[in-house]
Amino acid sequence: MAYQSINPYTNELLKTYPDATDADLEAALSDAHQLYKTWRNDDPASRAPYLKKVAVLLREQKTELATIMTKEMGKLLTEAEGEVDLCANIVDYYADHGADLLKPVPLKTDAGKAYYAKQATGVIFAVEPWNFPLYQIVRVFAPNFMVGNPMILKHASNIPGSADAFDKLVQKAGAPKGSFKNLFVNYDQVSKAIADPRVTGVALTGSERGGSSVAKAAGENLKKSSMELGGNDAFIILDDADFDLVHKVAPQARLYNAGQVCTSSKRFIVMADHYDDFLEHLKAGFAAVKPGDPLAKETTLAPLCTKNAKEKLTKQVQAAIDGGAKVYYGNEPIDLPGQFFPPTILTNITKDNPIYNQELFGPVAAVYKVNSEEEAIALANDSSYGLGGSVFSADPEHANRVAEQIETGMSFINSGWLSLPELPFGGVKNSGYGRELSDLGLNAFVNEHLVINTTDK
Repeated sequence: MAYQSINPYTNELLKTYPDATDADLEAALSDAHQLYKTWRNDDPASRAPYLKKVAVLLREQKTELATIMTKEMGKLLTEAEGEVDLCANIVDYYADHGADLLKPVPLKTDAGKAYYAKQATGVIFAVEPWNFPLYQIVRVFAPNFMVGNPMILKHASNIPGSADAFDKLVQKAGAPKGSFKNLFVNYDQVSKAIADPRVTGVALTGSERGGSSVAKAAGENLKKSSMELGGNDAFIILDDADFDLVHKVAPQARLYNAGQVCTSSKRFIVMADHYDDFLEHLKAGFAAVKPGDPLAKETTLAPLCTKNAKEKLTKQVQAAIDGGAKVYYGNEPIDLPGQFFPPTILTNITKDNPIYNQELFGPVAAVYKVNSEEEAIALANDSSYGLGGSVFSADPEHANRVAEQIETGMSFINSGWLSLPELPFGGVKNSGYGRELSDLGLNAFVNEHLVINTTDK
């Protein structure tokens, strides 16, 4: 597996990184396991100062880290800087609250005095994607650091510089040896690591195919796993929505990070009497973007991450058109050298269209017209995915009633997707299982150890 940084705006090969050896993997497993055996007897609060230092360094190195991400995967520099800020906030959250969240939980029983302790389980192996090079790491790293579970990372092959930079940052923070290690491993080594008895948990964010493979390996080795496998999120606009807000939010809900977000709005579901008006406003928002150098402040549309990503999305859109979808806007080449895909709006997508139940990872919006609220809910749920989604209504109770009927892990009322340290992240159905962030993310790989004294009543 070639770990290479290729700038998707210039198509320039920036750097190639050497593959990890089996000896590198063994050293990482050994260091991490030895640290776990020490950490499992330590007070979690003793680890918080290291995380606080990581947060400080993230903020101090924000421009440098953001530039690395932008050059490697193409996102706008402003988006990359926002990602670093979010990472620092997540790290601070667990440093500030982790020890309290890990306190024993008392249990009510007539059998005696009982509680369960939250204890570390061992080394966590994480397989992470490219679209948020640092955020994806931190979502697993920060809570498990507080728990006392060391982490070994296999990051996406097109963003090795970001993975290497975070590894060096953790080292600079003075974190104990073995607490975090990035390795440029191949797929055989991933399987080897998952099978190793020192690894007790596996976290993955990625494709259904990748998740299925890693979950199978974890299951065969009786390892707990968490999976976040993408989405086809619905953006439901009810008749009583604030349409000024809808028109403001909708374009960015699809175009942020060039549409390469698992939780971005991909299926816009609109009542028939507002359908034409919505399309006009969405088109205006899409037409207003400015493609260009993602390092430049005036650029508002970044390229896709790789040539392969652009080719895949191009094929999906063509398959949709061949299947009867109409291009309402876009799908015209952008005259720039990078891996740009034009913001595109597709309509007239029927259930038998090839993309009806596919995730389009890029700036392509599918817009559906419905005649009732019931039809909107049914359409939103007619998907193998269930990660996130949005519901727009000026009536909060109405919005909540509809949101709770959607088969998804997260619902955002009157907004596009958002991520905060205190809010759980994850989905259902083919979007995966398990949660990251919040207290749920902290508990993902803990041993809820029951302790009961039947003589103390």
